[in-house]
Amino acid sequence: MADSFIQFGLIILVVLAVSIVVRLLKQPLIIGYILSGILVGPLFLNLIQSNQTITIFSEMGIAFLLFIVGLHLSPKIIKEVGKISLITGIGQILFTSVIGYFLGTLLGFSVITSIYIAIALTFSSTIIILKLLSDKDALEKLYGKISIGFLLVQDLVAIFALIVVSSLAGGAGASDILFSTVLKGVVLILVLIPISHYILPKFSDFFAKSQELLFVFAISWGFGLSLLFLYAGFSLEVGALIAGIMLSMSPYSFEISSKLKPLRDFFLISFFIILGSQIIFVDISSLVIPTIVFSLLVVIGNPLIVISLMGFFGYSKKTGFMSGLTVAQIGEFSLIFIALGMKAGHISQEILSFVTLISLITIFGCTYLIMYSEKIFPKISNFLTIFEKKKTREKDFPKKDYDYLLLGYNRIGFSIVKAFSKVTKKFLVVDYDPEIIEELNKEGIDAIYGDVEDSEFLEDLGIFKASLIVSTVPEKETNQLILDVLKRNKASPVTILTGRQISDALELYKSGADYVILPHFLGGEYVSRMIERLKDKRENYKIERGKELKTLKERLKKGHTHPEVEKDKK
Repeated sequence: MADSFIQFGLIILVVLAVSIVVRLLKQPLIIGYILSGILVGPLFLNLIQSNQTITIFSEMGIAFLLFIVGLHLSPKIIKEVGKISLITGIGQILFTSVIGYFLGTLLGFSVITSIYIAIALTFSSTIIILKLLSDKDALEKLYGKISIGFLLVQDLVAIFALIVVSSLAGGAGASDILFSTVLKGVVLILVLIPISHYILPKFSDFFAKSQELLFVFAISWGFGLSLLFLYAGFSLEVGALIAGIMLSMSPYSFEISSKLKPLRDFFLISFFIILGSQIIFVDISSLVIPTIVFSLLVVIGNPLIVISLMGFFGYSKKTGFMSGLTVAQIGEFSLIFIALGMKAGHISQEILSFVTLISLITIFGCTYLIMYSEKIFPKISNFLTIFEKKKTREKDFPKKDYDYLLLGYNRIGFSIVKAFSKVTKKFLVVDYDPEIIEELNKEGIDAIYGDVEDSEFLEDLGIFKASLIVSTVPEKETNQLILDVLKRNKASPVTILTGRQISDALELYKSGADYVILPHFLGGEYVSRMIERLKDKRENYKIERGKELKTLKERLKKGHTHPEVEKDKK
């Protein structure tokens, strides 16, 4: 026990040292975690003598991550992006496997080896992508939702592929195992749906009376369903995800999510350490050309397949591009699949090392592509136009001009729309959530779907014709883009923007913003002015209380919840 503790302590110290260096170099921390795994692995320090503890921690991190993602995937969101996720997920797998197979045979690999390599190239690392999307606050964005959807489709296909290879290695009937697994999964979901709809809300209300009890309940529910689905033949990830989805309709889903995030981040480090430590290098000098070719297929080919499919179904080039980057690597399922093939005697150790190297190259490449995607997109935007239909589902521009524009509805926008409606009828709301647009249109409010992070969209929308613009998007880069578009068109409407940090506000003011909202400070400012106005007259506060209660009930009807505390990006 003491040896395991010392071993784990040394590993964490190595992770800290590498992470500090990576942070000083302004590189993504995921890269630091994987590099730490390589350092503590058998190639260098060999600190992982027995990886049982780290493996358990790794599995816990994966479970927490998928559980938290599930908490944000309500049935409404699944309905919204389910179709395109299914089509894109299956389409990408088919195209990548076919292209990969023909490339394999052209490069001199045998038929069976080409099949294994081609299938391995189709599976991305859901864990890595979810971590990157979470770090970018992109899980709630349209491309984030679609990406989660088709990555989960990949995972399900990967599970079935692993079942087939395992059954072939053991001499069992693959079709029987697949049928029984699917049947168990369907039965479990059918049983869980009424439980989550009728029984869970009553239990969650009881547990919510104690913060500690709610915490224990959430962990127990997540691990309980993970083990149940694992026993049924599915992966830990599938069970954890479904456990989160079942709790997503609970009013306490955001609170549960915020409580579990520190645990997720701690245990997830172990996953990346394991991933790095398992990287094995043997002499594959004869496979340099195939390594480059297949890495390019994954890093460039896979995204192009996704962009093409999404463009065909009417999504904008930016949504397709951002979604496509999430499949620009191969992950843990690919390595497990190849390892099982080697165990079954179908392929050699050399192929496992070969695919491992491709995995390492593509994970590093994909991480940088996603982290710097906002800077990359404008440089290749013109080229990507060929993948976009003239009329996309994300561009339904109004035929009239508007005096006031609200870019991003969310929680702040609710109050701003009320103010707009008192001043003018010529105002427009732009948001990337189709449900919000539909709801606003039903209320008689002009609203369109669109991505305000796309400069072409802003140009086509004609924001330079407005007299007042309010952006509730907190990303500094997006607000800077809005100011750049206005400056380029020599327009100077009143611009009210939103920032996360004081430094963001100062930069936006310097660039020409008229006012910058800092949500963290707004509450204090409002209360201070209210105290100055109302002083200590209780009757005055009763009037304010009545107004606030009315507003809160309105928000509750619309499904608004208090946001999680935003993390400091600095």
